[in-house]
Amino acid sequence: MPAETLELIAQLQENIGRAVLGKTDVVRRCIIVLLAGEHVLLEDVPGVGKTLLGKALARSISGTFHRIQFTPDLLPADITGGSVYDSHTKEFSFERGPVFANVVLADEINRTTPRTQSALLEAMSESQVSADGNTYSLPSPFMVIATQNPLEFEGTYPLPESQLDRFLMRISVGYPDRADELEVLRSHREGEPVDQLAPVLTAEQVVALQAEVRRVRVDDAISEYLLNFVHATRQCGELHVGVSIRGALALYRASQAAAMLAGRDYVVPDDVKTLAVPVLSHRVISKGYLHGGQRQATEMLIERLVNETRAPD
Repeated sequence: MPAETLELIAQLQENIGRAVLGKTDVVRRCIIVLLAGEHVLLEDVPGVGKTLLGKALARSISGTFHRIQFTPDLLPADITGGSVYDSHTKEFSFERGPVFANVVLADEINRTTPRTQSALLEAMSESQVSADGNTYSLPSPFMVIATQNPLEFEGTYPLPESQLDRFLMRISVGYPDRADELEVLRSHREGEPVDQLAPVLTAEQVVALQAEVRRVRVDDAISEYLLNFVHATRQCGELHVGVSIRGALALYRASQAAAMLAGRDYVVPDDVKTLAVPVLSHRVISKGYLHGGQRQATEMLIERLVNETRAPD
């Protein structure tokens, strides 16, 4: 792996870590999502740093950043934009919405209606917006960082499976340990550290890194290993729905990005194994779960299936 590539990734990780303390693994996974050219769902209780992490990642890239606060009265046009009448030219022109940015922070995405949530579907899967018979390309790179609180159900609209499937990973941020929490208190004494972050990567450098991820080698034995436990989810009697081919491709791409983050130009079994739960658990539906229990049940099941699958030598 070129030294310049490793230096850029290290700078990005260090820059985000200045604002997001004690969350090395979470930051690492978000960088993997960025390098893979995909989107991430941060799911946890309020106040643990989901929005902060999204801001820190966005500020580390010298591209455009828009934050959308999702509410029940938000309309699809408030995200994608729409036609506006110009009284001078007496014509309608398309006014671009906040989704036209390199990094979009979709805050509390499950607080808006399914109709508005679906406005993000085309943007996330095709990197484009269709309106009034025209198609508008989104900037490159394009990444959606969505947040949601999994514990509140009143006034929320759970994301459908078709939209969950568009997120490369679902990540829990979690509480910091006591030492890191003390450091958080100290660092916030004079203001928000995230406001002091300066970009360390240009949008063009991010696109180049994403292209380099595609060149990371994946041996056929690794691909077979990945498919073994993907197929195991489809044959598992505890699941209604197993992992789709899109899910298999997502894990493949995430493993390539993880290998590059580790400084290798080839994937090893541990790259696949460590990412299986955050990449696959939100793509399956387990049987006999109640609200709040689905996530824990599916994560434990995916982990068990992975551990039961023999890795290549």
